Amino acid sequence: MKMHDDEVAIDEHLVRRLLAAQFPELTGMAVCPVRPSGTVNAIFRIGAELCARLPRARRWLGSVEHEWQWLPGLSGSVTLQIPAPVALGQPAAEYPFSWAIYRWLDGRPWEPGLADERQAAVDLAQFVTELRRTTPDAGAPTGGRRPLRELDAATRASIKEAALAIDGPGALSAWQAALRAPVWDGQAVWIHSDLLPANLLVSAGRISAIIDFGGAGLGDPAADVIPAWSVFGPTGREAFRSALGVDDGTWLRARGIALHQAVALIPYYAESNPVYAALGRRTVANVLADDS
Repeated sequence: MKMHDDEVAIDEHLVRRLLAAQFPELTGMAVCPVRPSGTVNAIFRIGAELCARLPRARRWLGSVEHEWQWLPGLSGSVTLQIPAPVALGQPAAEYPFSWAIYRWLDGRPWEPGLADERQAAVDLAQFVTELRRTTPDAGAPTGGRRPLRELDAATRASIKEAALAIDGPGALSAWQAALRAPVWDGQAVWIHSDLLPANLLVSAGRISAIIDFGGAGLGDPAADVIPAWSVFGPTGREAFRSALGVDDGTWLRARGIALHQAVALIPYYAESNPVYAALGRRTVANVLADDS
């Protein structure tokens, strides 16, 4: 089942044909889909050392060029592994978007029990801090979402649409509280902006890599506080906030961002990606359980 109405058809046979036409030196390598796959990009492992990422729809056609341009400059600023672009594929008759080949990163997407939550929270906070401290290059892109007030109508609509799966009145109350957070007017910093469990890889019991930088850019640091609810439970949430030193206004704003994202996932992926719909429900529950 396709996850998006505008999604193009992508499978391993297409990837093999693209490799044969554009990177013949890779012809003959095993190609297999990565599970779970991404919601923005279809991911295929190529041999033992490489993988390909192909945008699923036109609205994300700039994601691989974005990573191609900015990932190399960010790699020296963070201690966790991040994707290393190897080659940029071109649009073709059977696939209309740019696509890219990266070095393969070992690890499993985050899920409870794979790593010590407190240590994981400290490690992720260090990554966020390192990313924020990266000096912006000229022309660095904007990252993150619009201010909460501009997301009000969409968030209320999502809460209403997801009402049978969540505590609707509780979610609405939490959203109204988030709208009272101070509007961010500080200096923009580098943010990943999508630190969800699928983008955190765990190896040997520790977070080892962060992937999917298609939305990275300069923006409100609250955007990278959302793992407090989207990734961690109470133990990790407390450790994450402490390690980052998050002030009350940023915390409340981040809580609103996490809630906005979570309630949108539930109806959108209810049938096409139940794992993401479940992530949305779990995040909402974490938000409502946290009254800090």
